[in-house]
Amino acid sequence: MIPPVRHRRPIPLRSSWIVVLIFISTLVLPSLSTSIADSSQSTPKPAIIEQPDSTTSSIGSTDNDVTCSSALDIASFLSDLRAKYAHQSTFLQAVEEMALSLQPLFEDPERGDFYKRAFLVMAEPERTVSFRVAWVDDGGIMRVNRGWRVEFSSVLGPYKGGLRFHPTVDEGVLKFLGFEQMFKNALTGLPLGGGKGGSDFDPKGKSSREVQSFCESFMTELHRHIHPSTDVPAGDIGVGGREIGFMLGQYKRITNRHGEGVLTGKPLDAGGSLLRPEATGYGLVYIAKLATSEKGRRPLKGARCAVSGSGNVAQYAVEKLMEFGAKVVTMSDSGGVLVFEKGMTREDWEEIVKAKQVDRIRLSAIEDKVTGSFVPNESPWTVQPSSNNYEYAFPCATQNEIDGPSARHLVENGVVGFFEGANLPITLDGQSVLKKAAPSGISKSDGVIYIPGKAANAGGVGVSGLEMSQNAQHLSWKAEEVDNKLKGLMEHIYAQLISGGGGTLDSGANWASFRKVVNGMKDLGWVS
Repeated sequence: MIPPVRHRRPIPLRSSWIVVLIFISTLVLPSLSTSIADSSQSTPKPAIIEQPDSTTSSIGSTDNDVTCSSALDIASFLSDLRAKYAHQSTFLQAVEEMALSLQPLFEDPERGDFYKRAFLVMAEPERTVSFRVAWVDDGGIMRVNRGWRVEFSSVLGPYKGGLRFHPTVDEGVLKFLGFEQMFKNALTGLPLGGGKGGSDFDPKGKSSREVQSFCESFMTELHRHIHPSTDVPAGDIGVGGREIGFMLGQYKRITNRHGEGVLTGKPLDAGGSLLRPEATGYGLVYIAKLATSEKGRRPLKGARCAVSGSGNVAQYAVEKLMEFGAKVVTMSDSGGVLVFEKGMTREDWEEIVKAKQVDRIRLSAIEDKVTGSFVPNESPWTVQPSSNNYEYAFPCATQNEIDGPSARHLVENGVVGFFEGANLPITLDGQSVLKKAAPSGISKSDGVIYIPGKAANAGGVGVSGLEMSQNAQHLSWKAEEVDNKLKGLMEHIYAQLISGGGGTLDSGANWASFRKVVNGMKDLGWVS
């Protein structure tokens, strides 16, 4: 039997409450309406719309959106970007450097507007993940750092780029690195997108157990965002084989997935590739050799080469330079520079590698073990050997290490080639100096060679891509095979610098990589 429906009795609303509600509405609603109107008028204009978003010729539909129409002015766009990301100076520098280089493409009467629309979209990362990293030090004290993964572009393939552990890391630094990585990966010809990640954690002075504790906590959060077909991180400053191994171990514990190429730069016994640690430095010298072998240019053999830094890139660039007969006269760290007036020896190099990879100590601590002299608080670009000046510069330390005055001084004192082992190690002012001193033609030898990092240091990510291929096929290639593929990859990149356009090698790198990404975006319907 269905029970009868009981109707609720209405709650009586006393007349006094009605009076109160009417009184409140007369006071609040007009002010609330005014507040909303004022708020909408004071809302700043957004400078960028995230990709992928629209396939029309205008991104967004309101007056507050930046549109990608024929009226779009790149200078105004950069001004809006500076206002939006004023706290991210390095990222702004990278975008502006690329925009200045691409200006002739933006002015093209047929495709200029299309290129502008594409550039506006690609200047914003597809996704940025930020998270807390809590870990316990050797004293049992809980420590907390910040972690990020900036997934910049998946146009050409899964996000690919390193993880950096350094106290200077923040979202802006990683956006700059991810932006550069997008174009670097495009030049390799491999199906790789661009990304970058890391933390403000400083591995220096930490015990191995503390580094492991941090890496495991970092991966506990990161693991949900990575996959061989989604995002494949690698190492960078502060992240070598040891750190990658710790993170891979935690990934395997959490996911119960094994044999996947979810990280590259792995230790050999954990699925890594031969020559991956050496690849960036070797590739840097391979492309330098191609450029310096052109008719009329000073060959590497016998040339005095200044190298900054003493990490993986610098170490293996120095090894390959010495193999090609160059005289390496400097290496450095944050404490100062070692100067080798007569050139480094193999024994010097081995001592430096041991100091950095095994003992993890400063270069100043090994001055009495090498033939060079240590100059504190200087870099290769601020200290001068007493006998002869440099002929080739290989900045391999960090961003913005060579400014305008330093670049001018180096050029005036005989440096005829700059090859970037680090990412954006030369400031905009420094680049301006080098562009003014560039050869009169792409095949001429009457000026200063300049190959930017997106081309010169792409060997590392190239061999990371080869490591992914080996993992996917459950194979391990011999060192000779990997080295031959690396040489071929750098030859492929150098050919793009020659044919890319713009009249110089650096313009060729920028134009070729930009077109590659833009064409991919068009094919996917992400810009039109």
